[in-house]
Amino acid sequence: MSKLSKYEQETIINFNVAESDAVVYTRDKTVMRKLDALVNEFPEVYKCLKVTDIDKTYSMPKNYVSYRKPRRISEEQREKARKHMKSINKRS
Repeated sequence: MSKLSKYEQETIINFNVAESDAVVYTRDKTVMRKLDALVNEFPEVYKCLKVTDIDKTYSMPKNYVSYRKPRRISEEQREKARKHMKSINKRS
């Protein structure tokens, strides 16, 4: 695989109202690894359509594309989580 700049390591998700599947085109190795794992684990849902030396194209149900609100956490919750992680790390 040739070396791509960070700008060239793009991911494009394409879908429309008329079709039930989304098509994901990516040049990002991290996205490829994640989608390849999903293809291996759920081959009836996720499909790898095309592979070249620098990119891959996948298909999946468009309702698996997710939009989320940003997570809001109070200072109290943040401090509680910090203390919890500190105690977990001490055990290791």
